[in-house]
This record gives sequence, structure tokens and C-alpha cells, in this order.
Amino acid sequence: MSEVKNIVLVHGGFVDGSGWQGVYDHLTADGYRVTVVQNPTLSLAGDVAATHQILDDLDGPAVLVGHSYGGVVITEAGNHPNVAGLAYIAAFAPDKGESVSFLIADPPPGAPVPPILPPKDGFLFLDRGKFAASFAADVPAAVAAFMADSQVPWGVDALGGTVSEPAWRTKPSWYLVATDDRMIPPPAQRVMSERAGSTVTETPGSHAVYVSNPAAVAAVVNQAAHAVSAR
Repeated sequence: MSEVKNIVLVHGGFVDGSGWQGVYDHLTADGYRVTVVQNPTLSLAGDVAATHQILDDLDGPAVLVGHSYGGVVITEAGNHPNVAGLAYIAAFAPDKGESVSFLIADPPPGAPVPPILPPKDGFLFLDRGKFAASFAADVPAAVAAFMADSQVPWGVDALGGTVSEPAWRTKPSWYLVATDDRMIPPPAQRVMSERAGSTVTETPGSHAVYVSNPAAVAAVVNQAAHAVSAR
């Protein structure tokens, strides 16, 4: 395969793509052409379409990176011919027919419960007062407060969107487990990454590890890009 110089970053639910800036800075410094997808987060189909718009315009192969719900998006969108590999960052990695709703229905015993408020007009938010502790415990307090106050409404339909053909079945994948995650329990991350056959790295970090430790995230993406380029 030709050298992979394109990286596409896909954000999860409750947040937008601006949280990728630290990872973006590391990867662009390494010479990659990095693009951030701004998911509408209304439906899985809509978010896959938004990701395909970016992938369609690339001049070569890419590593597709997803955080949290973004893992569902890359699992479906990763079937695009321009995707050479997948990188999951504390993310859902569903199998065929699975959705976020399915994956969170039976949490591991003792797992913390994310402070998701009851849906309002078809959208979900996290409790602002509990956002930092659950989502961004290792992020500076002022940044975590901003993240809580700038939440993106997450459509209930997006949570229920099911994967038709998981791209990890045909494309190599890498997974970064955040060992202090209180949104997606680390045991669940390990189960999903093992099932996907991912190359796994673990690091201390909250669910917002891509904000708090962008160097660790960029290192995993770099590993993926070098590996697929060598194939």
C-alpha cells in the first residue's frame, strides 16, 4: 500500500470536533494531513454520510479515528475504499447489528453509570454538574467546565443506529483503552477491542483522554499509519 499521510478524526457524542485540537497538532507536526469530521449527531446514517464526504475528497488512503460514539461511526464508515485502517480511542466498536444502545444495555457489575439526563425532544445531554467527574476527570477544571457548557445535543436516533457491516472485520484496527474511563468501562473496552482483533494500547486517562493526553492518542494513530503503510 502507498504511504498513509491522511488522518480523519471523528468525535463522539456530547462534544464536537474541537476537542481533537491537541491530537491534530501532534499529527500535523508529524507531517500528516489531518481532517476533523463534524458529526451532526442526529443519526448514525447522517454521521456516516458526513464522514464519507471527507473520505471522498482524499487523495490517498487514510487512517480513520473515532472516539466514543465516533467508534460506531468509523465501524460503519470504515468500509469506504479510502480507509486503510481504524483507530478506536476509548470508543465503541460494535459488531453487525449492534448500536450504542445495545452495547450499554448490560454494563459490567459495579461499573459507574454515566450521568445521562432523560431525553428531551429526542436529544440527550450529560448532567453538567457531573460532567467533569464522569467524562473529563483528568482535564483542567476550566476546560472540563467549558466542555460541559458547550455540549452538543446527542440524538436518541444516533444511539439506536445499528452497524450493517463492521469495517474491523476486513481492515486492521488499533485501540487505545483509557483505564480510568467512567463513561465506557475499561473492561468493556477490552472486550470490544479483543473481539475486533485490534492492536491494543492502554494508558491512564479519563474518557476525554484525547484532550488530556493527546500525545498518547497521536502515538496510537501514528502506529496505525506506519503499520498500514508497510503492508
